[in-house]
Amino acid sequence: MTPAALEHAADRTAADPVVYDVVILGAGSGGYACALRAAQLGLRVALVERDKVGGTCLHQGCIPTKAMLHAAEVADTARHSSSVGVDLTEPSIDLGRVAAYRQGVVDRLFMGLTGLIVGRGIEVVAGEGRVLDAHHVAVGDRVLQGRNLVLATGSVPKTIASIPLSDRVVTSDGALALTELPERAAVLGGGVIGVEFASILRSFGAEVTIIEALPRLIAAEDPALSAGLQRAFRQRGIATRLGARVAAVSESEAEVRIEFEGAEPLVVDLLLIAVGRGPAPVPGLENLGLESDRGFIPVDQWCRTTTPDVYAVGDLVAGLQLAHRGFAQGILVAEVIAGRTPSPIAEHEIPRVTYCEPEVASVGLTEAAAREQYGEIETIEYNLAGNGKSQILQTRGLVKLVRVAGGPVVGVHMLGSRVGEQIGEAQLIVAWQAHPEDVAPLLHAHPTQNEALGEAHLALAGKALHAHG
Repeated sequence: MTPAALEHAADRTAADPVVYDVVILGAGSGGYACALRAAQLGLRVALVERDKVGGTCLHQGCIPTKAMLHAAEVADTARHSSSVGVDLTEPSIDLGRVAAYRQGVVDRLFMGLTGLIVGRGIEVVAGEGRVLDAHHVAVGDRVLQGRNLVLATGSVPKTIASIPLSDRVVTSDGALALTELPERAAVLGGGVIGVEFASILRSFGAEVTIIEALPRLIAAEDPALSAGLQRAFRQRGIATRLGARVAAVSESEAEVRIEFEGAEPLVVDLLLIAVGRGPAPVPGLENLGLESDRGFIPVDQWCRTTTPDVYAVGDLVAGLQLAHRGFAQGILVAEVIAGRTPSPIAEHEIPRVTYCEPEVASVGLTEAAAREQYGEIETIEYNLAGNGKSQILQTRGLVKLVRVAGGPVVGVHMLGSRVGEQIGEAQLIVAWQAHPEDVAPLLHAHPTQNEALGEAHLALAGKALHAHG
């Protein structure tokens, strides 16, 4: 053991006699998936968590925000009900009841996950874990010994040093704790988190402005989706300030004033800082001799760090910060530790969904990335105006396909209400390197939005029916 471990061990009342096959630091999506799969493979597992199993995804991220987005969808449905001949009153938003609904969803999933972990014989060790070396983790007055160590501490909201947080200046965590709706809100950041919260706040009745330093929203997505989302947001009354540089933020008891470089100031009741998430600190990381990059831990394609028997998964690893990516990495690591030979995870095959209204869903390469990688490519954009179910839902949007010239589809990009539900087939098309001619003969049920995928492939295969092509 290292000197740090020996110093800590001297303070213990008794040595921990158990040697685990794997000690996992963090019980979020990556950590608990690793624990469940490792236990399934017969390994002895200790899962260290300072808060609750499920991590950010279950308690502050994916699940609670999507529950709020569903409440927002219900509000919008009621608000626009007269357009289909059903007259409902203007929806009244009760944040307390929205929070109760949201928490009920979280609690049920938390209970189910807890039961799974207990049923697999996984030992959950409550408390903050501190790494002593590659095989020892201190939690309170215990030192856990493991043959393998998995780092899965997740991420935290990024903040801006010059903009202190308060009751009126909040991160996504603070936005979930709101008890009153602002009349005017600004969202600093036009990425995934920013556009989702902007969508929620607008559906709940607030005037919303998105401030983004880059020239377009959701800049990691294909420009066609960015342009389409900006049009849709403009029609919803969500304002955008793109290419905007914030010079200063000041706050009074009643409002927040945002100053810009070369533009008029903006005065709001609430400022939401949504500039992304960064890796959560790993206590004792310095004892492993690992060099992190902006907090991210470098790993190989099997999530192994440069220190033997130490792995890192999820938001600690640079790349897409998605719960299902961490989940898959956790399973991968468990199988590697158990001596199996899983296939590495292909980052470009990971599906991405942004749950604003309208939704954004994509998998594979953007047009620009495909052109850079393959040279000659072909694209097609299928407008949802030609899709029956989209007309019924009164949504606008598109399906864009990117293929290697004469070859497989390498990117699928979609915009429209509920298009995230179509990402499964899109992932299979890209991951299995299907050609448009392979997909075109497949039957897609009518009337569904799923037909839009089929129609887009028909068009790219030269058989367009409901589109020009």
